[in-house]
Amino acid sequence: MDLPTLKVVHESIEVEYDFSVSSAEYSSTEISLSEQISAGLSRVEGEIQATQDEIDRLNLDIDRLTNHSDRVDNLVAVGSGLLAGLIDAFWVGEFNFERGKAWSNHTVNDFVMRTAKAQGYEGERLDGAIKFLESKFPVPSDNIWKGKDLGISAKSHHLDDLAHHPTPVGLFFSILTQFTKKGYFQNGEGTFLPISIDEDGLELIGADVSSKFFCGTVNWFFHLVSDMSGSNKTAGVGMGIPGPIVSLLKELSTIPGLDRTGLPEKLKEVFVKERFDLRSEMAVMHELGRQAVPVMINEVLVRAFYFIRRFASELKAKRSFSDIEWKKTLPWNNRTMTRMLTIATGTFTVVDLADAAIRAGMKSGGNLAAFGAQLVLRVNFVGIGRFAIAAYSDVSMGSQRERLRDERIAVLSEQLHWANAKVAYLQADVWQAAERTEASLQEAEQMMRQSAEISMRAWEANRTSLRQIGQMQAKIQTHNPQLINDIRNILS
Repeated sequence: MDLPTLKVVHESIEVEYDFSVSSAEYSSTEISLSEQISAGLSRVEGEIQATQDEIDRLNLDIDRLTNHSDRVDNLVAVGSGLLAGLIDAFWVGEFNFERGKAWSNHTVNDFVMRTAKAQGYEGERLDGAIKFLESKFPVPSDNIWKGKDLGISAKSHHLDDLAHHPTPVGLFFSILTQFTKKGYFQNGEGTFLPISIDEDGLELIGADVSSKFFCGTVNWFFHLVSDMSGSNKTAGVGMGIPGPIVSLLKELSTIPGLDRTGLPEKLKEVFVKERFDLRSEMAVMHELGRQAVPVMINEVLVRAFYFIRRFASELKAKRSFSDIEWKKTLPWNNRTMTRMLTIATGTFTVVDLADAAIRAGMKSGGNLAAFGAQLVLRVNFVGIGRFAIAAYSDVSMGSQRERLRDERIAVLSEQLHWANAKVAYLQADVWQAAERTEASLQEAEQMMRQSAEISMRAWEANRTSLRQIGQMQAKIQTHNPQLINDIRNILS
């Protein structure tokens, strides 16, 4: 309910404040002006404290998003970037797909052999291991495309059959095949093809729910292992299964709209003609992993220096491990750390590009096309990506800081409003106290006047009584002579 407006006038100053409280708490006849002022002050002080808490929180975030790096921090960041750049130039070298492919072939073949032996294979030949796993863990959709003229070939069926993808989507379609008795394909033209399982394939369908899930998961996994290194006839060199990246793109290409963009055809070309299967993706990852080594070294050096320097500063200031503010030492989630990484990764990228340009120029012999090709092989793409992330994070933190500063200004304005309200309440309380003091003084003056009048009347009454006692002395001696003696004794 709305209470009557509080209005206090003092000389040329007039303060008016509206009060609004719940009718369940007060009524207009039950609450006094003093209680209104007390309730208002309590509410205003609560609001002031709430805004102060918000300002304190904003100050902490603004400080975290402020770059506090100094000359030493920046020099260390530059030095770390230079060291990582030299490691990249003299140890990592150029991107070598053939080196990566040799590693991935050996790794995949070794994995297939170890898996087959774990399942009971006793031979030593890779083709025998593949044949062993294929016969022990067949899948119903493996060859159902043959003879149907659907645009699916022996080289492309591992890509076209969604159940041959080593992804969660591939597992889903493998289990779905168990329940629907259909295989799910998409050819190079983008046509989605559910193909019914033939009579021979029905033997590979589980009889109950548990066996369907078993066949759809266990058989699926081990069958994919058998296909990693190609078929038993082309062991180690034939088409394997698509890698996670190509599989994901193929799965996206089944979405209506994307299936008519030419993406399915392009993926088939990459998989079949370029032979870009799981082993090729692993080869690329292996080479990128080599490129990641100096990038990681750069990252570790910068973060380690930040932590050690802040830790030493905290320990010197607090002189006790228990009093250290560990948040100030952690080398992440603050603008200073991000700025140091931006400088370090930027320096690394400059060194890497300079080295790549020099070496590409030496190898190309002035041929612009050869220069471009050699430059691409020498550039550390992991380092460029890390620099882009650091720079973006730095700029993003700066934007967040400006936004929080604007928010702090708004909160400060709100706090000023409540402070002004508190002043108004305090002035009202002072003026009311002054009014109470004036009333008390007037009441005291009135009481003093009444006391003086009573004292004068009592004095006059006493004087009259004394005169009457003197006049009555003769009568007392006649009628009560002993009374005078008693009075003298009392007075003595």
